[in-house]
Amino acid sequence: MPAFSWSRDFFAKMLVNWQFAACGLFFGAASILWAYIVKTFPLSTAYPMVSLSYIFGMFAAIMFFHEEVSAAKWLGVAFIMTGCFLIAK
Repeated sequence: MPAFSWSRDFFAKMLVNWQFAACGLFFGAASILWAYIVKTFPLSTAYPMVSLSYIFGMFAAIMFFHEEVSAAKWLGVAFIMTGCFLIAK
């Protein structure tokens, strides 16, 4: 991606950038999926499940960035998973 600037050239390059287009497609797909989830499940059940993204983010940090994870963070993951389990029941 080119360096950001408020120029016509920058925005023209962004329109043909495949990564930018892919982000837009994934965002659109996620929005449609979220609309389906909210239509199908009660919001009080569906919305707390969004906290699972913190767990996915931590695993991505471990796998891709080789970050160290403390015991306190693992305890937080256990609390999030327990909460999601209790809400889903």
